[in-house]
Amino acid sequence: MDDAKKVLHQQVFNYLESEILDGHYKTNDTLNEVQIAKELDVSRTPVREAIMQLESIGLVSSAGGKGFVVSGISEKDLDDIYTIRIKIEGFAAGLSAKNITPDECSALEKIVDLQEFFLMKNKTEELWKLDTDFHKIIYESSRSKTLRFMLSTLHNYAKHARDISFSRKERAAVSIEEHKRILTAIQNGDSENAEKEMINHIKNAKENVLNEFKA
Repeated sequence: MDDAKKVLHQQVFNYLESEILDGHYKTNDTLNEVQIAKELDVSRTPVREAIMQLESIGLVSSAGGKGFVVSGISEKDLDDIYTIRIKIEGFAAGLSAKNITPDECSALEKIVDLQEFFLMKNKTEELWKLDTDFHKIIYESSRSKTLRFMLSTLHNYAKHARDISFSRKERAAVSIEEHKRILTAIQNGDSENAEKEMINHIKNAKENVLNEFKA
């Protein structure tokens, strides 16, 4: 596959993955190669390749001779994602407390301030975007490429569930308070407390997300 074809395939894959994870494609929806190719103004080949890649990571499954259907993220998937995050994201926060730069600390502080502002304005879409930014900075400042890759992937796969969770103002308010405690520990260079506060944050997020999923 030449470079141009690789880029096109990746663009189609990224688009379809995002559409599935954002909930625009629902579980058991059929992926129509012809329709997708027409929408994206590409040939069927990169669409087919992207769908096969999505199958390899479990987001779509074969429907026999009827093409592919969306598997999406199940309750079991979410349970697994948050259980793994509980195990390793606290460790990342502890590393962040040791390795974060003043600029990164300032960025975290600004995010928390913006979250409080958008909470008052009831702009939930902005809240979950800022939540992503908050966690991304912590992953980056852990200075562990492995943790950053793993946690960014897990965080991304749960983004539709997080979006629903942040639509509840009560949970959003609690989450922001948890972010404040994580930030304080990181600013103080307190690795132990940063890890503890992050674990508590992810545990609470898991409980809330799974409750929303079942509702």
